[in-house]
Amino acid sequence: MTSGQIVFYTVVLFIVVLYVRRYLQMRSIQQYSPGALREKLRDRNVVLLDVRTEAERSVQGIRGSLHIPLQQLSGRLKELEGYRSREIVCYCRSGNRSLSAAILLRKRGFNAGNLKGGISEWNLTALQDS
Repeated sequence: MTSGQIVFYTVVLFIVVLYVRRYLQMRSIQQYSPGALREKLRDRNVVLLDVRTEAERSVQGIRGSLHIPLQQLSGRLKELEGYRSREIVCYCRSGNRSLSAAILLRKRGFNAGNLKGGISEWNLTALQDS
């Protein structure tokens, strides 16, 4: 085997390990459909956290949700300390950034979940229900 092949296989292995790690982290996070989350919100033990940018939030958000953009989340965790005993369900536009936020919160000891499909799916199901 040449040194180029060794480097190539090492990089491929590294990428596979990262994907497997992300997959396992994702499976540890509770994923809520919009309908299930609407039911869960009746329980006062749930807090919604919008992790989109300020510009995205200014267009539309879910009423009553907190807002900390994903890029600022690790530096602003103290703002969430008062919610440590509650489940924090993160959302973004499509569910990808919010999954990263939920993983970060879980690593820091918070009970965190994710809105599968994000606010896009939330809005779509609201239109279908009306």
